[in-house]
Amino acid sequence: MDIKFYTLGCKVNQYDTQSIRERFLERGFKEAKKSDKADLCLINTCTVTSSADRKSRNRIRSCIKENPEAKVIVTGCLAQKDSRMLSGIKGVDFIISKAFFCDGISNFTGHTRAFLKIQDGCDNFCSYCKVPLVRGRSRSRPLNEIIKEAEVLAAKGFKEVVLTGICLGAYGQDLRDKPDLVDVIFALEKIDAILRIRLSSIEAKDVTNRLIHKMAKTKKLCPHLHIPIQSGDDEILKKMKRKYSRRFYVSLINKIKKNVPDVSITTDCLVGFPGESAKNFRNSLSLIKQIMPLKVHIFPYSHREGTYAGNNYKDIVGPGVIKTRVKMLQDLAGICAVNYKNKFLNKKLPVLFESLSKEKKGHWEGYTHNYIKVYHRSRNNLRNKVVNLPGGRLFYA
Repeated sequence: MDIKFYTLGCKVNQYDTQSIRERFLERGFKEAKKSDKADLCLINTCTVTSSADRKSRNRIRSCIKENPEAKVIVTGCLAQKDSRMLSGIKGVDFIISKAFFCDGISNFTGHTRAFLKIQDGCDNFCSYCKVPLVRGRSRSRPLNEIIKEAEVLAAKGFKEVVLTGICLGAYGQDLRDKPDLVDVIFALEKIDAILRIRLSSIEAKDVTNRLIHKMAKTKKLCPHLHIPIQSGDDEILKKMKRKYSRRFYVSLINKIKKNVPDVSITTDCLVGFPGESAKNFRNSLSLIKQIMPLKVHIFPYSHREGTYAGNNYKDIVGPGVIKTRVKMLQDLAGICAVNYKNKFLNKKLPVLFESLSKEKKGHWEGYTHNYIKVYHRSRNNLRNKVVNLPGGRLFYA
């Protein structure tokens, strides 16, 4: 039987889909091409925002329309909490809503960088976030399992692994020997074929001095940290139930930059949280300007049923105001990105190339160690190759 897989949402979801894919292929299923009809379709959904809910529902409906004869399986975070709603969509045959730790992966189909999930779940319970309600409490994979999986991926030719988790910095707290994220990095560094280790999103409170020191000294751990801020205003951070202050966040970024000069900082910012005033928002703008991130992922606030904010905060910011603020933040983020990238125009940078660019004919695209996306014109096959290039020859995205 032919099967198609669809994934919405985060890196953890992409990893989970790969694990599910391998289980089906082991049992004799064949993955169908995008243009072909399938006998079975599996959609791994996301519910982090109302927009994610909508995209998941739309993907389910379009999948049913494109594959009218197929059996349709829906799984993932939306299925975990809203299975009754999904069961009302005509054409959905099975809903798998039980949260589970996948059985691991041995490949990462369609990617040059391999995601490696080391942790799942979250204990933070930020007031706006539905994720702990659908993913459960924090739980970690044993270190020996992680090492074994990384060795398999390295043998398949993956030069970069991206450590992922719902709350990556919580790794090991639930394990008997209490290993931490740095212990994972030390272990994976010993695998010769792995040239790069990259971290996905990590909370500010989990960026330890030990981790900063490791990033400053190692050649394999990429100098890039994605540290969500969500708001630059202490009043809003408190309402969000974030476990840090503006001052703590700025002090942390300054410490990281002092110890790791080439480091790139990327972040998340949530706009229009209930009660967010013009002053509160200006504080977010000033913080972004102060830390000068490479990229800002901007999320308009979404009402999430069952969260503390959804149940208790009624002072909603209007959609027109949110739209204006999102645009202001996007404009500032663009300026910050250019300023950061310009620091490297005359420096030699290692680039792991991934594929021929669809946007720029004749160019290969890839990422530097500090996560600057670049394009480079070449007639040679650069896929999965690390090339050191002077900044003047790089065309930054």
